[in-house]
Amino acid sequence: MAKSSGLKRTGFLSRVTVAAITAALVGTTTAAVAADAPQRSAQSGTALSAPRAGAFGASAAATTAAVTPNNSLFGVAGNGTLYRYDLNGSGGFKASVNAGGGWQYSKFITQADHNADGFADALWFVENGRLAHMKFGGSPVDIGGGWGAYNKVFSASNTGGGTADDLFARDSAGVLWHYLGYGTGKLTPRYKVGGGWNAYNQITGKGDLTGDGKADIVARNGSGVLYLYKGTGNYKAPFSAPIRIGGGWNAFNNLLSVGDVNFDGTADLVARDSTGALWLYKGTGNANAPFHTKVKIGTSGWNGFKIMF
Repeated sequence: MAKSSGLKRTGFLSRVTVAAITAALVGTTTAAVAADAPQRSAQSGTALSAPRAGAFGASAAATTAAVTPNNSLFGVAGNGTLYRYDLNGSGGFKASVNAGGGWQYSKFITQADHNADGFADALWFVENGRLAHMKFGGSPVDIGGGWGAYNKVFSASNTGGGTADDLFARDSAGVLWHYLGYGTGKLTPRYKVGGGWNAYNQITGKGDLTGDGKADIVARNGSGVLYLYKGTGNYKAPFSAPIRIGGGWNAFNNLLSVGDVNFDGTADLVARDSTGALWLYKGTGNANAPFHTKVKIGTSGWNGFKIMF
């Protein structure tokens, strides 16, 4: 299993709720299952002491650092075990670390940096139709219900022009919504970004791809064409018109970003192919050609994860 950092938490679903679901599935009694209900845990990533400068220079790098984190990569196996891969400082990941368990009921897990120090300090996740927030090393806090209406929930870093990370959610009608973060895990009421986002089967981002100090995202359509949406910093209209990057991206079954993997100040893209290999597309800082040629950073086993973030 591919693995990397640590966070400790109790189960967000109550033991009774978990017991009821499990009992219905396997035919055991609620009391018997309640005694064995999983307790979740996770570990945050280990920050590396690496420079954030690069093509942007010192002052620009400081601005970009608040938008583009240097996060570990996490993967959730089918049995709920959480694995973590820390950055190795040279454009790849260290060997896996068992970072916890009990995550089999969670979905749409995304990292969040609330204090703009360039490293994730918490998670948002959806479970049983509810959004929860948990600081690394803390316990989950219920944010609210109604999140079962969304088929995609993710944070692309600070996309609203403030300090803390924000959250996007796409509903079944293809409308994308923007929630601004307060830095505590709580969110503002949602703002409508626009419709038509169901055209994309992959949407991801974690920081600045274009060197302007604003967080961007990429989105892939059903034909395998990847588009760049440049961030504006305007929470009511967070993206400019899409820019076509290129075709052939259907070769991958998962696209994600954890931020800047190689410490050059630019966000990077991680891609998993059908064989379970992992590839890194290093960011260029150029909106018209945002990625360098791919580099293989994992040979196999990555298809064992049902969620990567």
